[in-house]
Amino acid sequence: MIGLIGKKLGMTRTFQEDGRSIPVTVIQAGPCVITQVKDEANEGYSSVQMGFGAKKPKNTPMPMQGHFRKAGTDPLRSVAEFRVDEGHEYKLGDTVNVSLLAEITMVDVTGTTKGRGFSGSIKRHGQHRGPDGHGSKNVRASGSIGMHTFPGRVLPGKAMPGQYGNKQETKRNLTVVAVDQEKNLILVKGSVPGHRNGIVYIRPSR
Repeated sequence: MIGLIGKKLGMTRTFQEDGRSIPVTVIQAGPCVITQVKDEANEGYSSVQMGFGAKKPKNTPMPMQGHFRKAGTDPLRSVAEFRVDEGHEYKLGDTVNVSLLAEITMVDVTGTTKGRGFSGSIKRHGQHRGPDGHGSKNVRASGSIGMHTFPGRVLPGKAMPGQYGNKQETKRNLTVVAVDQEKNLILVKGSVPGHRNGIVYIRPSR
């Protein structure tokens, strides 16, 4: 089954019948327009490309304007491709909305995490700080990063300061709490990667 492109609206909570509070993330899932259908004969694999979110034509390159025009839709901001099996019923120009996930209980959500820039090892990896008294010079700096004469080098993958966040991440097996088909909203339990209004990709869990 294909997925959907959506937008993270924020977090809130819902209450179950027994009074328990459940933290949920509200996602606007679709509506998405199918902008291209690929098959084994032409591209070597079967997939469906879809777009989401309005975009001004003046900000869209001319080749992409023609691509969207062929699908009978206005320019779209986000485009993604989902692999499907041969023999599917999706056609060019079709609109897919959150009803696709109405019967799904678990989903995987992919997004880009919040970018926090260049960060130290304490913030980036949760390392402990050093002593801050008696002339200490490495309160927040990393301690030893190497070893003795053998192997005499820093091993690959060592936790060091560097870029923190702004990378693609997937939260798997998130429980679907509710689906609002009229407003194209889906509520999933817990948090999903990214900032408010960030683009996310929702797929049914395997």
